[in-house]
Amino acid sequence: MSLTARAVPETALDIHKLPLVEATPESLEGYGCLVAEPEAQAIEIVTWPQPGWRPLDPGTGNEGGTTEGTFAFWWAGDLLYGRNEAVGGEYHLGWACEPAAASAEAPTAPRERVLIYHANYHPDGGQMFFPLDGKPFVSPLALPGDDVRPEHFKAFYFDGTQGLYIHPGVWHEAVFPLADQARFFDRQGKVHARISCDFEQEFGCLLEVPLISP
Repeated sequence: MSLTARAVPETALDIHKLPLVEATPESLEGYGCLVAEPEAQAIEIVTWPQPGWRPLDPGTGNEGGTTEGTFAFWWAGDLLYGRNEAVGGEYHLGWACEPAAASAEAPTAPRERVLIYHANYHPDGGQMFFPLDGKPFVSPLALPGDDVRPEHFKAFYFDGTQGLYIHPGVWHEAVFPLADQARFFDRQGKVHARISCDFEQEFGCLLEVPLISP
């Protein structure tokens, strides 16, 4: 299955390599936490901002609840794709090699990295990813703040026995399996507000996320 891919950049871009960090309760502090029992993991919902001087009525502005579904990832040649059934989103996430050399028909490079052009955060709520296949995965994360830069991101490695929960406002670009394909149980805020950063347009670079174990 192939979705519309991101246009290949017209000029060569710098590659910013992310440091690989093992996901532990300590290393994830501020970003989120490990998830052992997905059904027990609460999803934070952020109260709607107060637009003027009048306060929100108590108990309102945070009633959207959550949505959930399978988030699937797969490679088509050198291109990585994802489909989030929870929100009906379909994405081309990145490339295993320089975009100009990438093939959608067959892999031309080892799938030991993914070059990504985009990250986002959800101001309305948290998000959980739990591996349904027990396969290792990596997630690029950065702490909240709209002045985010490529050097603020780290790549967190998970061995596949536990999932990831991220707090509202934490920058991410889904999760990337070390296998050719994988499925995750996804639960997140139903409003699904999204604020994005385009690394190609803003910084003239792509982020290199290593798809290896530490």
